[in-house]
Amino acid sequence: ECAQQTAVPGGEALCVDRDAFGKAMTAAIEGHPNIETIRREVTEIPQERPCIIATGPLTSSALTESIRRLTGTRNLHFFDAIAPSVEADSIDYSKVFRQSRYDKGGEAAYINCPMTREEYEAFIDALLSAKIAHLHLEEEKDPRYFEGCLPIEVMARRGRDTLAHGTMKPVGLINPRTGKRPWAVVQLRQENAEGSVYGLVGFQTQLRPSEQERVFRMIPGLERAKFVRYGAVHRNTYIDSPKVLAPTLEVKVKKTESEESAISALHTSEDSNVKALFFAGQLIGVEGYVESAASGIIAGINAARRAVGREPIVVPKETMIGALLDYVANCPQEDFQPMNSNFGILPPLELECKGKDRKRMKIERARRVMKEFLESLQAEES
Repeated sequence: ECAQQTAVPGGEALCVDRDAFGKAMTAAIEGHPNIETIRREVTEIPQERPCIIATGPLTSSALTESIRRLTGTRNLHFFDAIAPSVEADSIDYSKVFRQSRYDKGGEAAYINCPMTREEYEAFIDALLSAKIAHLHLEEEKDPRYFEGCLPIEVMARRGRDTLAHGTMKPVGLINPRTGKRPWAVVQLRQENAEGSVYGLVGFQTQLRPSEQERVFRMIPGLERAKFVRYGAVHRNTYIDSPKVLAPTLEVKVKKTESEESAISALHTSEDSNVKALFFAGQLIGVEGYVESAASGIIAGINAARRAVGREPIVVPKETMIGALLDYVANCPQEDFQPMNSNFGILPPLELECKGKDRKRMKIERARRVMKEFLESLQAEES
């Protein structure tokens, strides 16, 4: 509801005015009769149960240390980047055109900055030679980024045409001035309801602010761009969930006396009260707003069930949220990495099929399994 109220044009994507959305969500929480809002720093995991820890990837150092002591495992991290934004009235509209890819989503929601091959090659040269802002990354010789949100300079180093086939791909777009598809395109998306600020889509970056101005002003239409916000990189913390959490998002309870794992440390840590303690959101190693919100819903349902003496639910892994939580809890890799929703984490189909048919059948299976799961919960209530 808050997202719909604060939506801005975004083609087929649901995009929001982030400031208005934040204010709407805050107002909804503060105005809810069953929610008490307390504004103070939490430095230790609360003793009350049930309890949900959903403090996000920028959890404070003190609480992070409390979590580390409780779980007995090291906290993991990756680096995430944000893209720059520019003032709408600083865009040269004589060099750009409005269109959504394949004209989908109704109203043309994006401003497109077209590039010729020569302009693209010059841009890549400048990008590869640009200086990086080190800041807190100085201790990282080889920073680990989330693959779904790589800085553009990192992608460019993987190959000169990587951006032309990814972030800057021109497919589904026709420049009305030439009647042809550009060699490459930089898309700008409206960021607020007034339409006064536009973000460079997919242009997450670690470049120094002065270098962002120099390099990004090479983009046709942005020669005189005024930057409202520069791109930047920040460190995201997440827990080693496969060693700590069950698919219910509850902290695991030790199964046997001989079990030698991080879970054993849960019962010798300062806070041994782990039953009905849940984690949710990006802190557990899911990536994305929808994924974080979905994990919060499941953690909330299970905390409520624990509060009345009932067992938590495990969402079937044939559904997207079930598959994501199964990955978080049971990822077999030693080097656990954050994950977003994708068809690859869903279990294989019993029948072999390819391409769109495979995706369609996985969707149909997920809907059927979720319907059966919800019906079983309803039967449990009656």
